[in-house]
Amino acid sequence: MRSLPYFCRGPVIRGFGRGSKELGIPTANFPESVVDSLPADINTGIYYGWGRVDNGDIHKMVMSIGWNPYYKNIKKSMETHLIHKFKDDFYGQILSVVMVGYIRPEKGFSSLEELISAIHSDIEEAKRQLDLPEHIQLKEDNFFLYQQPAVRS
Repeated sequence: MRSLPYFCRGPVIRGFGRGSKELGIPTANFPESVVDSLPADINTGIYYGWGRVDNGDIHKMVMSIGWNPYYKNIKKSMETHLIHKFKDDFYGQILSVVMVGYIRPEKGFSSLEELISAIHSDIEEAKRQLDLPEHIQLKEDNFFLYQQPAVRS
């Protein structure tokens, strides 16, 4: 994937409501316009990187891009889990992310428990990868200084 790292930004919209309620892993969803702007070489699957809500702190994140086979979505989505406990939701606020690396392709799971276990493994892998010096430097990228809605690669 030549497009990595990939930088994008947009308002947080309401998703399917499964992340917090069903999975216990809250996600922030981008609107279709951000999803549709992804470069062609960004495959579906699980990514890791850095994310920031509005002008808040920058946190490690994992992101699912695709149709979430377990749920059989009909629309492609980008669902970001910031590895941080937030007090409140942040619908309508601007989420800025840099996708740094790829963990795995999306796949179907035979049970909700299997899906949750895979997500927790993805989170642990993201934490390990983002502690590497070459990934830490992207946390300091100038992209995080600006708040105007934009997409860049």
